Amino acid sequence: ATHHNMASALAGVEKEVGYLQLELLRLGGSRKREGVLASVTFLELLDDERCEQIFEALVGTLRAAKKRKVITYKGEMLLKGVSDKVDVDLLKPPPEGLAPPDAVIHKSG
Repeated sequence: ATHHNMASALAGVEKEVGYLQLELLRLGGSRKREGVLASVTFLELLDDERCEQIFEALVGTLRAAKKRKVITYKGEMLLKGVSDKVDVDLLKPPPEGLAPPDAVIHKSG
């Protein structure tokens, strides 16, 4: 049973990374350049209401996306206040056919 949970947790991360790609395009798609599909500062992501609702652990999702070479940013960890002006660059388009999430995913009530 634990194995199954691992698999669904992984799918969850993959999906969150995909959602992150969609949101980066929405917020920073106008700022594309050679090899970069979209660029958004960390603070813009943190302050975005929609992102706040979608991502339970935005920093964790960013790290997972960076590990997968989906996005890139300078430094190891993004920290509120310290990393506000750090650019998060989208390198790969979101998976085909991934529908944007309903804005509220994990807020209960």
